[in-house]
This record gives sequence, C-alpha cells and structure tokens, in this order.
Amino acid sequence: MFFRSLFCLLAMTLAVIARDPLEKPNVVIIYLDDSGYGDFAHNGNPVIETPNISRIAHNGANFTQFCVASPACSASRYALLTGRYPGRSGLGSWVVNPDSKPHLKPQETTIAEGLAEVGYTTAIFGKWHLGNPNPNNSMTPDALPLAHGFSSWLGTNVSHDYNDALLLKSDPSGKDPVPGYSVVARNLPSDVPASTSLTKSYTDAAVDFISTHREKPFFAYIAHNQPHLGLFADAPFHGKSRRGLLGDVMAEIDASVARILKALEDNGIAKNTLVIFSSDNGPWLLFQDAAKSKYGEARLHVGYAHPFRDGKGSNWEGGHRVPGIFYWPGVIAPNRQLEPASTLDVLPTVFALCGAKSPENIDGRDIRPLLAPDRFKDPVKPFEFAYSGPANQINAFREGPWKLHIGLTSQIRENHGFTATRKKPLLFHVEQDLGERIDRAAEHPETVQRLLKKITALEASMK
Repeated sequence: MFFRSLFCLLAMTLAVIARDPLEKPNVVIIYLDDSGYGDFAHNGNPVIETPNISRIAHNGANFTQFCVASPACSASRYALLTGRYPGRSGLGSWVVNPDSKPHLKPQETTIAEGLAEVGYTTAIFGKWHLGNPNPNNSMTPDALPLAHGFSSWLGTNVSHDYNDALLLKSDPSGKDPVPGYSVVARNLPSDVPASTSLTKSYTDAAVDFISTHREKPFFAYIAHNQPHLGLFADAPFHGKSRRGLLGDVMAEIDASVARILKALEDNGIAKNTLVIFSSDNGPWLLFQDAAKSKYGEARLHVGYAHPFRDGKGSNWEGGHRVPGIFYWPGVIAPNRQLEPASTLDVLPTVFALCGAKSPENIDGRDIRPLLAPDRFKDPVKPFEFAYSGPANQINAFREGPWKLHIGLTSQIRENHGFTATRKKPLLFHVEQDLGERIDRAAEHPETVQRLLKKITALEASMK
C-alpha cells in the first residue's frame, strides 16, 4: 500500500511537471491595499524589510513605472479585473460603500470570467469592494464575486475599517447575506481577533487552493486588506520591524508571499505559474498628521509614496504609482523594466497567455513582449493612460513620459502651489521630473493640445 501511494504521488507530480510552462499557465495576483511605492525594501525603504517581495522583484520583471487607473479602492479594483477605465464602470464614484446601490455589472468580463470560460478554476481570497447586497440594490447577489466568474471566496465585502464590514465565505448552503454565502465575522474592525487573522486566513486558504488544484489551471486573486488603516498584524509579527506596526504588517505580507511561492514550488508548479504583485493605490496620507483618530496613532501607521508627490485620493503620481512585479521562473528573466505599464494591461496580457479571448471594449494592452521579449516579438502599443478622479472622471492623461493635468485632486487638500484646468492645464515630464515640480506647458504647446484632444476623445467614448 505504501509503495502504491508513493507511486501515485510521483505520477501526479510528474504529470504536473510535464506540463509546458506556457500551456495554460496558472495565474496568481497578489494585490495589497493602500501600500505605497516606497513601502518596500527593493524600492529603497531603509527599515521595512520585504525579502521575499524583493526576491521576486529582482528575479522577475519589476516595473518602475506601474500605475493604477484610480487612486482609490473600488475603482482601482474594477480597472484591474476588467482592463477598463473606471469611467466605464457605472459605479459613480471611486469607492463603493456598504449601502451603495451600484456594483460591478454582470455584463462586464472579469479576469475570472474569461479564465473560467477556458477551463480555469478561480478563487478570490481577500477584499472584494466592488459591490454589496443591500436594500438599495434589492439585496442582489450580483454584487458579490460568485456572479463575476469566481467559484469560491473568503474575504471582506468592503474595507475592514467600516464598522459594519463583514468577513464572508462562499457557501453553497449559506443564505447570509444572500444565497451562496455565509458570514464568518461581523462588524469589523471591532472584532479584533478576526481582523488580526485576515492575512493569515487568506494565505492559508490560498495555499490549500493551490495544493488542491495543482493538476489543472487555476486563477487565485489574493487581495489583502493590509496595510489599509487600521493596521493589524498577527502575534508572530508583533515587534518584528524597526518601522513599528506598519513594518510588522509588511513583514506578515512578505511572509504570506513566501508561503504562496513555497506552495507553488512544493506542488511542482512554480514554472507553470505567473505571479503578479501590486497595490490598489498609494498610501493614505489623509491621516499622516492624525495623532488621535479611529485608527489610533495613525500618523505613525501611514506608508510612503516617495519619491512621488502625494498619495491615495490624488492624481499626482503618489496616488497612482505602485509596485508592479511579474514573476515567472524560467519564462520571465530578471528585468528592471523601465517601460511604463498599468493594471489595465493585466487582463489582456493574462488572456493572451492563457488562451482566453479579450473583449473588444477594453483599454489595456498586451504587454507580453515587455515580460519576455525573447519569447514574444510583437510590438507593444505605445503607453497612453488616463488618471481618474473622485467621480471616475479624467483629471490627467499620460502619453509616454508626458503627463497633462486638467484638474487637481488631493485628499490632503494640497495642490502644492499649482492649479490646473482644461483651459490652463499643467504639463510634466514625469521621467525627468519625478516629483512633478516643473510645469512645461508653455514650452510644449503642441504636446498640450495633442493630449487635450486625446482626453476629449476618451471622454466621448465613455458617455
């Protein structure tokens, strides 16, 4: 019996290993919440240690110019999962509250839906924040992940700092808050043990999912609640970092990444799996001076967008510029990728790799040649990118290194001495001027006019 079991195990392992890396690769997306560009060791933070995240950055394609389409939660997640600008979402604003009527529309094609159609098993472990069943939308189950291509879920409906936030799981026999789900914990973050356990719980579930589904293609979307305020770190990580609680939280996230990578290696599928690591927006600077708040001594808990200006809720680079790491041993060679890209590019790239058909109405690009130029030779479309404001309107637009502001927004109400309107926009060269300090509009009127026309055309396409 022992030898028969050993033989079966070896046969399964060989079957997995024999699969060509490019034959329907597994996809793992790890998406943090409010983690700024400067919160990581490989981006220069002097006291936060992220050895495992740094390892995949150094051994994969590490994009130094990687942007999210919105500097706030729901709209950013919409763009990641659909490859479309938030202005197309119908969500109305960049954050969907627990009692909001809008939610992710069923007719949208998500990464999960496209991959499920070509045989992938899909799961989400973490924060959803793209809709919530409530009386204003007639308690529709279309507001939650199972209606959008995911076969299973463990996570929060909204950010864990909402007083009535829920930790939910998919459950075929469940009926709370709607059929197909059950409640694990209520009223986060007053339930401190539940909030403290989120990172570990998601990681445990993801590791089990990887092991269970290792023989067939899968998609795992791991959307951590941290380091969004309030900060929670599990007991083994208390006091681990010189940076205090924020550093402890980042250490736990880093350990989670290590566990995910180990699970892929232990199951013999590391070379069959693309891992993407990013964050939904920059740090929440609104609380950078708050000695007393619902989050405690919040000014010590806020992360970094350096060397970029401002943070979450801002259309300055600090709100949109985030880590962008694509790790795939044996397929993606180590590469500090200086070409700009965005989360809009994730869906079309993943679909092209996995054999799924991209919808015609997406805004992202297939960037496979930027990931593995020796394998993929087709040219990549030039980088053009719109920055979305609070109502998902276009406030800024980038073409190559040039960025045009037609409106300024900042949660800290700091315009840094500038004003911007459509009649008098700001123009920055964000590769030469990382902090967006020098307005070049008067020097380059032709660039200003060209970008204004592109904004007008994009706005028209969203109506």
